[in-house]
Parts: sequence; C-alpha cells; structure tokens
Amino acid sequence: MVETFEFVVNRIVCTKPCFHTRRTTMNYVGIDLHKKTISIWVVNQERQKIDHKRFACSTPEIIVAYFAKLGEFQAVVEATASYEWLVRLLDPLAKRIVLAHPKKLRVIAESTRKSDKIDARLLAEFLALDMIPQAYRPTPRQREHRVLVRHRCYLQRRITSIRNKVRRILSDYNADRPDLFTVEGLEYLAKVKLSAADRFAVTQLLAEFEFQHVQLKALAAELKKFIAKAPAAEAEAREVLHSIPGVGPVTTEVVLSELADPKRFRNAKCAVAYAGMAPGQRESAGKKKELHIERTGSKMLRWILVEAAWQLVRRTGRWRVTFERLSARIGRKKAIVAIARRLLGVMMALLKSGQPYRHAYEPAGAAAPV
Repeated sequence: MVETFEFVVNRIVCTKPCFHTRRTTMNYVGIDLHKKTISIWVVNQERQKIDHKRFACSTPEIIVAYFAKLGEFQAVVEATASYEWLVRLLDPLAKRIVLAHPKKLRVIAESTRKSDKIDARLLAEFLALDMIPQAYRPTPRQREHRVLVRHRCYLQRRITSIRNKVRRILSDYNADRPDLFTVEGLEYLAKVKLSAADRFAVTQLLAEFEFQHVQLKALAAELKKFIAKAPAAEAEAREVLHSIPGVGPVTTEVVLSELADPKRFRNAKCAVAYAGMAPGQRESAGKKKELHIERTGSKMLRWILVEAAWQLVRRTGRWRVTFERLSARIGRKKAIVAIARRLLGVMMALLKSGQPYRHAYEPAGAAAPV
C-alpha cells in the first residue's frame, strides 16, 4: 500500500512531540516569614508577577491549599529562627526549597524602602535568576543535637547566675567563702544571720539551684542516650576530637553540634569565618588595616574554643611557646584568640582526615594521647 503525502504528514505530526502545546512552567515563590504572618510573592521564569498573598502563620491548612494549587514551584525563605516549620510544611509540595542567607542578602537589609511585599518580591526575583546566597540547613539529627547541647549550656549559665546572686547577698554580710556550694558550705550558709528579706531570697535561690541541677542531670542522661545512637561517622569524629589535649566531652559536643557537618566547609578559613573568629580588614589607597574579629556566627562555639585553647596552652609545651610568643607581641587576650583560631583549624584537618591528634615530636605510629 502506497502512503499518500497527506497520510505521511499526519503520521509525523501525530508522533512528533509538539513544543507549541501545553508546556510546564516553573513558578518562583519568595516568602517573607514573620512570627505571625507570611508574605508571598510569585513570579514566572521571566520575573513577571503572578500573584501576591498574605497568610497568617496560624492557618497552615490554608497555606498548604494555596501552594497545592500553584503548580510546579520553587520557594525561597530566609534562614530566620522560625523557618523550620514552614520548610517542613512545603517540602512535600515544592520542587526545591532554598534557604537564603540573611546577612548576604544586602539588597534587602540595606534597602531604604523596605516592606514585607518588597522583601518577598526581591526574594522571588533573585530565585528566578538563581542568585540566592544559600544557608545551610541542618539535618534532623543535627538539629536535635544542637538543641540538647545549647540547652545544657543554658542550664549551666542559670546555675552560675544563681551562685553569683547568692554570693552577692552574702558579700553584704562579709560572709562569703570559696566552698560555699559544698555540703559544708551549705551548712554554714544555713547558720549565717541574714535579714528576713535576704533569707527569703537565698532560700528561693537555693531551691532553684537544686532544681536546675536535677534538670542538668536529666539532660546529661538524655544526651548520653543520643550519643549512643550516633552513626559511625559521628562516633569517629568524637574520638578524633577527644584525642586533642584539653578537649573533653563538653568541648567535643559543642564543636560537633555547632559545626554540624565539617565537610560542608571548603577549608579551615571558611570554618574560622563561620565561627566569627576571622579578623576584619579594611583597605583604602593601598593601605591595609586589620580590625577585631568579626564575632559573627555562634557565640557558644567561640566561647568553647577559647576555653579549650586555655587548656591546650596549659597542657602542651609546643602550644605554650606559641602562646607566649604571641602574647609578647599582641597581648594575652588577642594571643589566646589566635590560639583558638589555630585550634579550630587543627580540628577541621583532623575531622576531614579522620586521624587522631599527634604531638609534633611523636612518630607517625605512636599512640594518640587520651
């Protein structure tokens, strides 16, 4: 049977995919998230406005229904303190959800005309151009680890605050003593003659002191169970950090929880910048001037690194010599920060290589210090 020209054309048209028919379009959604409301701006691939909505955070079912009808979309939201619930809500619906780094979005932060609508629109347009500076989103386990470790530090600060308040009251009676919070010291405190108001305040403070210790003990047990379920890579990272002199369980847990995944940093300098320990720098007309450290990122991470640096200087001769040399040139405070910065670099190198810490004079096959 000879095919006619019209039959052949019709067969080709029917079998060849037609690019002028329905085409899947991608929507780009910028979300300006607040505690009570979210502002949404939707644009297409040409950055043309499609829709603008505003929802209350207390109506998640309405938010889900709106995004379900939106079609294929990508969304961006700033990595603020309360973004996690929204990301979990939209994750099953979105093709991609991007966390925007708030500090790097200077266009929004430094804008003279700032509103929820403008912020959402800029986020959507930047996402359509693929120009969003992304922030890291921790895994569920990393978030749980961070919550436990930060809560432990909070309880410890509360205990320290209570101790200081009690000592402050006793200082008015010249009755403070170094072993005040030992068994003998508490017996002594019960016999000190205080005014009725001061005795009432001390009694309540001691009750809170005991309560916080109970909470701290329960948290330690919970953290121990959490560590027991650690995957192999996390357990190996703990062993590596424990091999560093002066780095104990508290330092190890803070460093691991705050860094989350050490391999996400390109090098040690990126980790130092993340910890806010990199010195600032200004340059003008060929003249450079180094400033103080930036102090961005986790305050807890900087604090624990400085504490670990003091222990390292006291325990090892090599680090002590370096510290004394720096102290003579820039002072003790700046010198210990420099040691902490170098310590973080050593930690990053060990975590990436998986090798335990060795002193400079130890041979390669020597046992690592405990």
